[in-house]
Amino acid sequence: MKYVEIYTDGACSGNPGPGGWAAILRWNGLEKELSGGEADTTNNRMELTAAIQALAALKEPCRVTLTSDSKYLCDAVNLGWAEKWRKNGWKKKDGPAKNPDLWERLLDLLKIHDVQIKWIKGHADNEFNNRCDALAVAESRKYL
Repeated sequence: MKYVEIYTDGACSGNPGPGGWAAILRWNGLEKELSGGEADTTNNRMELTAAIQALAALKEPCRVTLTSDSKYLCDAVNLGWAEKWRKNGWKKKDGPAKNPDLWERLLDLLKIHDVQIKWIKGHADNEFNNRCDALAVAESRKYL
């Protein structure tokens, strides 16, 4: 099984507002950058979209380390919250879970690939996280 490193980030100018997402996929010395955006979205939707688009770009099941600065994404997957929300019909104790459409897609992709999700502090010294941030911000500015 191929091993792929993925770095993702989302950005939003206002929340909601114009947003962008970006991902960098690294495999066997090669890198691929993906990015996009939406005119009216939230930061969390962009964080999830970055992960979804990166995993969807893989052409076969892979072993993946996905690194993100989104605690929302990392904790919801790693602590089992998203699976629990799905089992409960997208309901949480305090009301409906947000972004069920994106969570459905992400959880389905996580079943195809062997994914470890790692949290990294944003805007720190990781070159790939910083590059994703710059790409996501540039995408969000296209909608200003």
